[in-house]
Amino acid sequence: MCDHMFVVTGGPGSGKSSLIGAMARRGVRTMPEAGRAIIRDQVGIGGSGLPWADRALFAELMLGWELRSWHEAAAGVGPVLMDRGIPDVIGYLTLCGLPVPAHVEAAARVHRYNRQVFLAPYWDAIFTQDAERRQDRPEAEATGRVMAETYRRLGYRIVELPLLGIEGRADFMADRLQAP
Repeated sequence: MCDHMFVVTGGPGSGKSSLIGAMARRGVRTMPEAGRAIIRDQVGIGGSGLPWADRALFAELMLGWELRSWHEAAAGVGPVLMDRGIPDVIGYLTLCGLPVPAHVEAAARVHRYNRQVFLAPYWDAIFTQDAERRQDRPEAEATGRVMAETYRRLGYRIVELPLLGIEGRADFMADRLQAP
């Protein structure tokens, strides 16, 4: 387990990446989200590893990204915020009604994060869709629930982020990162 690695999870459009950006500006080390980067890359090369084309391939690409991020973050010192983690791949597959391959489950059990996982809950006031975020509100809400269930099943403790502006959320998170 890597106690210095903290996952921020939740549904799309819940403010995860904005919060992580605010924490980076405060000097906290961060690891970027897989999903958007994979979508941009796959669209750019005409690939099919997209959530609206081949969800199983998209999940495998996310797993590879998250494993690389885990190893890079594990090698460092001090807190690092992960924009999603390996268990998010399980949550994604579950949400899609796809089987979770044994190697994905094994990856989530072997490559552990701090037990405290931050959940950005669905928040209607900030939810938006765009070219890469095509999920609608019900799917965004369901994603947050599935991610929380997945992390709990794997032994993590969910800390729900308050519905505050970015700086308020960043203050909340900074307090929790300092706590023993």
